[in-house]
Amino acid sequence: MQSKTTYLIVRLGIGLSMFGHGLVRLPKLEAFSNGMVKMFANSILPEFLTVPFTYAIPIVEFTFGLMIVLGLFTRTAAIVLSALLISLIFGCTLIENWDAITSQLVHLAFVAYLVNYVKDNSYAVDTLMGKSN
Repeated sequence: MQSKTTYLIVRLGIGLSMFGHGLVRLPKLEAFSNGMVKMFANSILPEFLTVPFTYAIPIVEFTFGLMIVLGLFTRTAAIVLSALLISLIFGCTLIENWDAITSQLVHLAFVAYLVNYVKDNSYAVDTLMGKSN
């Protein structure tokens, strides 16, 4: 019982963080993208790669963060968010934004916890649907 409650607490915490990141960025998606593209202007990444990725970030955060909050396709959602976080970590190394990496690594650790202990995901839509993770 305790591990299921712990899983719920971690799932809600990290899910709301990711969901909230996307939620506040979606209304200002173009400005967010423009700001990110400026940050990466002097990196080795070409603009034709950074622009679509910067538009995708808030959409992925919002969508898969919400899925984590609900406990809907939890394992898949956590894997998608880990791929996003790993990409962000790589991007931050390219522009030497070392301060941002700490937060991203913390998020990644919690998402990895969700993937590893998905058997404890009992208070979730997945459970209501009878889906085994």
